[in-house]
Amino acid sequence: MKKVIKKGIKIAAIGIFSIVLLFFMIRGIGLTINRQVPSHGINESMYVEINGTKQWINIYGDDINNPVLLYLHGGPGSSTSDIDYAFTRKWADVYTVVTWDQRNCGKSYDKSQDDLLLTKDLFMEDGKQMTEYIREYLSVDKITILGHSWGSIYGANLVLEYPEYYECFIGTGQLVDAIENEEAFKEEATIWAAGDREAMELVEQLTPEKLTAEHINARNALMNKYGYNMMKDGSDYNLIATVVFNPNYSLVDWIKYFSRNMDAYFEFFCSKDFEDFSLTGRTTYKVPYFNINGDMDYQTNYKLAQEYFDSIAAPYKEMYIMKDTTHGLLESKSDEFSEYVHKIAATMENRR
Repeated sequence: MKKVIKKGIKIAAIGIFSIVLLFFMIRGIGLTINRQVPSHGINESMYVEINGTKQWINIYGDDINNPVLLYLHGGPGSSTSDIDYAFTRKWADVYTVVTWDQRNCGKSYDKSQDDLLLTKDLFMEDGKQMTEYIREYLSVDKITILGHSWGSIYGANLVLEYPEYYECFIGTGQLVDAIENEEAFKEEATIWAAGDREAMELVEQLTPEKLTAEHINARNALMNKYGYNMMKDGSDYNLIATVVFNPNYSLVDWIKYFSRNMDAYFEFFCSKDFEDFSLTGRTTYKVPYFNINGDMDYQTNYKLAQEYFDSIAAPYKEMYIMKDTTHGLLESKSDEFSEYVHKIAATMENRR
């Protein structure tokens, strides 16, 4: 009996070892493919000294002579380096794309910064220095910014403050004003929840004038209940394969990713410094202004984004609306989103 048990354990161990070995072999092939450098392009990852900290970027493009685009992830603090190569590389035939994990998140995470007070001035200096680095490293005079959610209001502030550095601005899931956005959400949610006592209890937990964990949890629960949640449509690419074959993440990177402390970012999200990024009343842009928004996006209210867009004075402006689309448009409809990015690239090419 003992021999049978030992034999069974041995067979199981061999089976597990074979599966693990096969997994790493397949992953190795995928990593090799994803780490390839396009024949006329670039594929580089590096840590850059920015404003006293090491911050991670990846640069990928099919043609090194293409214009440069800096992608700003949302959050604040929600880096997308775990999956973003899957959708940003769809723009790489018309742009050299720089993806950036902003300070102390994603691959830029450093636990020694956990107690650092995050401020508007700090982020603005980070953005300025990163822009200057990219311009010098890639030998370009101006770059395009594409920002999603928090990245959209962050990017708009950078373009307003330093227009000489930027060719154009592309906002998606455009945030205009933090407090006004949450007030608009409560108004919409009150309409959704009419006649539903349980839902109205969630609405009563919304405190747009003072952002709290309870407010965020109630907001997310209401979006889930009524079909407006960020990932209601899933993704149009395989998320598991994207994670497994991520060319920028080692096992150590994944351990750091899941062990990071995001308290400082939550405090920033609830702070006046975050509110001070407001775009209200700041409507004069010296560069072309583009928006790509979903018509079901209430996380960053698309109606407010449209009102703001209508008030803007810019050398050129254009709004694209994606139908039946929520806040997760980069993941859920990355192919359609990429088509709009290509239209914008063609528009800018014709303006040069």
